[in-house]
Amino acid sequence: MEKPAITPSIPKTIDTQRRTVLVVGGAGYVGSVLCAHLLERGYGVRSFDLLLYNNQGAVVPFLGRPGYRFVHGDLADAEAMTAALEGVGDVVLLGGLVGDPITKKYPEAARRINEGGYETILGLLDGRPLNSVVFVSTCSNYGLIEDDRLADEGCRLKPLSLYAKSKVAIENRILALHGKVDYAPTILRFATAFGLSPRMRFDLTLSEFTREMFLGHELLVYDPHTWRPYCHLRDLAEVIVRVLEAPRERVAFEVFNVGGEANNHTKRSIVEAILEQLPEARVRYQEHGSDPRNYRVDFTRVRERLNFEPEFTLEDGIRELIAAMRQSLFLDIDQPRGFYGNHEIDY
Repeated sequence: MEKPAITPSIPKTIDTQRRTVLVVGGAGYVGSVLCAHLLERGYGVRSFDLLLYNNQGAVVPFLGRPGYRFVHGDLADAEAMTAALEGVGDVVLLGGLVGDPITKKYPEAARRINEGGYETILGLLDGRPLNSVVFVSTCSNYGLIEDDRLADEGCRLKPLSLYAKSKVAIENRILALHGKVDYAPTILRFATAFGLSPRMRFDLTLSEFTREMFLGHELLVYDPHTWRPYCHLRDLAEVIVRVLEAPRERVAFEVFNVGGEANNHTKRSIVEAILEQLPEARVRYQEHGSDPRNYRVDFTRVRERLNFEPEFTLEDGIRELIAAMRQSLFLDIDQPRGFYGNHEIDY
């Protein structure tokens, strides 16, 4: 059955044709999809990225498109960020070392970029004619939730990794700016992303599991009963646009979990969904892995305030990824390169 379109009830504040959005991290897994979504909606896009993962190829499809400009730079460089901010109407903060493994591997770079860099950016935003400032955080901030409780935005944060701890630190820094700055930030705690991207990643749960099972490898799944929320890249991009187009009073200094309850899944339920499409795949389960995170998330606020409900299910993401691999779009996935995951950085 075809899904009904979800029509936002939020009025635009300004003609989007006159707005240029600075996307910090615009060449990343989420950022490159967001850039495409913004261009389709009539925004100008200034993509700012250091290309830490040698992900230059993710920029190429956008070069030459009207309204798009790429700027190579380090978000921790105040001079580069000051230049990038000139003439933009909105800022989306996505960049950095994303994920627990990469921040654990490069802790000094992670602190310099994910904390020091964002401290620098926040100090540069005041006094500019900005409509919206969106800081993308993570539902990983909840860490470990017991008794099957759904984590809403008021739930106590229990970050377990350097990555999540940095996100919480910047969230707190932003919220402490209330009444002290003229810009109005919004914090979005993203569920774990899935879906196809110009900068594809195969080190995230859904894509990693699907890839291994598609290739015929035996998949070893640790702690199969642990819960996480998931959300398709295009849905994540849509929520950002809704924040950009919302009246300031509806989103200023607000925190939103981004996803939908239907996409709260255990690792086992993800495997079962993949087996529906790859029934011959081999899977083995084991307890006591190295990642203890376990949380289900409440998405009531984003649904009620921004009229958002995800359009894409986990099954949709599995289906599109299998279709892409069957069409030989990722011929080298059996020998992973840095481009396909946050494993190594050039910094």
